[in-house]
Formats: sequence, structure tokens, C-alpha cells
Amino acid sequence: MTHAAATELAAATNENLANISNVLIYSAMAVYTLAFFAYIAEWLLGSRSKVGRTAAALTEKTQVAKPAVTVKKAGGTAVLERPQVVVRAAAGERDVPDGPGAHGGDEQGDLYGRIAVSLTVLAFAIAAGGVLTRALSVQRAPWGNMYEFNITFSTVAVGVYLAFLALRKNIRWLGLPLITTVLLDLGVAVTVLYTASDQLVPALHSYWLYIHVSTAILCGAVFYVGAVGTILYLFKDTYENKLATGGKPGRFASSVLERLPASASLDKFSYRVNAAVFPLWTFTIIAGAIWAGDAWGRYWGWDPKETWSFITWVAYAGYLHARATAGWKGRKAAYIALIAFACWLFNYYGVNLFVNGLHSYAGV
Repeated sequence: MTHAAATELAAATNENLANISNVLIYSAMAVYTLAFFAYIAEWLLGSRSKVGRTAAALTEKTQVAKPAVTVKKAGGTAVLERPQVVVRAAAGERDVPDGPGAHGGDEQGDLYGRIAVSLTVLAFAIAAGGVLTRALSVQRAPWGNMYEFNITFSTVAVGVYLAFLALRKNIRWLGLPLITTVLLDLGVAVTVLYTASDQLVPALHSYWLYIHVSTAILCGAVFYVGAVGTILYLFKDTYENKLATGGKPGRFASSVLERLPASASLDKFSYRVNAAVFPLWTFTIIAGAIWAGDAWGRYWGWDPKETWSFITWVAYAGYLHARATAGWKGRKAAYIALIAFACWLFNYYGVNLFVNGLHSYAGV
């Protein structure tokens, strides 16, 4: 086989792989859509359950008494009351139990929730195959433009969610908002951001691509999970405050929010997620600086992407510092966390789409 024929065959093979990748991404979107409807069914069926309807009443009970016990005493018996045990403490203000979950205790709702998770696993596997075949079609890491970053980011975000479930963390309530945004992300990717397979600019031919960009994607996915938890915390905290002050939330709010974990649990979840990934985000910036030194001969040049990466780091550092030293738990800390995630979003979408710089090679 001549060199020209070999080159033509390789190009045809890469084009076929790119087409397979596109089919897999669209297939993943179809399965994610089925999972979306299954999550919807879980929430709808959960709203009719007795557990779901009475969950709000539980928030008024700050303590749960254990049953009495009988002990022997001086040849007879005596009945002793067990001490009352706090169910869930929320920032020193109120003790609120976690909600029963999206299914609300309804067996059919729980079944649809399990189906939704199974479909999510299937869609994740298909999307991962789409990312892999995209990588094979260009013979490099699939992170050279915004389309490739989007399909990888959404896949990793779902992977983080499934990893929490595999660790037996009760976060199935995250499924519906996660899959909704994943579908939006993939929809934007295939309609607006799609870019045909192509080779990287010379500056990106480095093993630092695998180190720096992979950690950036993972950090973004975990930050996203933390942000969803923070937003739900704000809604649940408002709901609990209204109940505590004698208010009566609307029927829809009660049906949905009473099934979520307590606001204290959501606040703690978001904090732990952001705190756990922050060191990795620090490493991501350092790795990017080292890569910049190899590619452009300087470690830091205040390029827009570098600047907003640093701003994001400062915002999350401020959030963690405020909680650790000033005791800013609850709504104040939540606002800072959302500002920090907004900085991360602008660093990706805003800088790439609207700002020119050395990182403009990652455009659409």
C-alpha cells in the first residue's frame, strides 16, 4: 500500500469514528431524555404518597423520643424513659429531619427512581463511548475545543453523581436537576458548539494537556454538583424559615421541598464537596502555569483565561475561609459559593466565546 493510500485510509477511518461518536452522543441524549421522564415520574408519584404529605409535619418535631425500657431494680422492675435524641441539627437554630427523598416513600415512585438511575448509567456509558470514539478519531485527548469539552464535562458530571450513588450517598434528589442541565449542555454542544474533528495547534501538543484539562473538567463537574446542592439549600432554608415563623408555604413548594434533605444537610453536603475539590483546582492552576511555561515561555501572563481561573480560585478560597474563620454558615456562605461557581462558568463560556486571548484556540 502506497503512502497516499494509507493516508487516505486513515482519514476515512477517522471520519467513520467521528461519525460513530456523533451517533453515540445523540443516542446518549435519547437515553438521558428517558431518564429525565423517569425522574419526573418519581417526583410526581412521590407527591401523592402519605410519607410525602406528612413530611412537613415532621419538621415541627425537633426531637424523637425512644421507647421506654424496663430494668430490674431491687427485686422488682422499674420503667425508665430513654433520653430524647435530636434527629438533625441545622446551624444551631432548629432541628429538622431529612425528607424522605424524591419518591416520598411511594413504592411506585421509588421504582421509577431506580429505573431513572439505571437509564442514567446506560446513558453515561453511551456518552463515554462517544467521547472515546471522538478521541480515537483525532488520535488525541478530546479536549481541543468547546464541543469536545462540553461532551466530556457533561459525562464527567454524571459520573460524579453516579459515584456518589455507588458510595451509598443519598443524593438521588440530584438526578432531575442534573439530567436536565446535562441535556441542555449536550443540546448546545451538538447545535451551537459542534466542531469537526481536527488536530490541535502546536502549543497544545504536550502531556500537560492530559493533566491540566482533565483536572479542570473534574473540578468543574464537582463544583457543579456543589452548586446544585447550594441552590436547593437556599430554597429549603427559605421553606424551613417560613414554617418556623408560622407561615404556610404553597402546595407545590411543600410537595417538593419537604422531600429534600434538611437545609443543614444540603449546606453540609455542598461545603464538603467544594472543600474536597478545592485543592485539585489549585493543582489545576499550577499545572496550567507549568504548561504555559513550556508552551509560551512564561508561567503567568494574565491572559483572560488565566485571570478568571485565578478569580475563581480566590472566590472559592474566600468561601472556605469565611466558613472556617468567620463562621459564615448558611445563606451568606451559599451566596459566596454561587458567585464562585458563576466565575467558573464565565471562565469557560464567557472567556471562550467573547474574549480573545492565547486560549482562543478552544473556540467553536
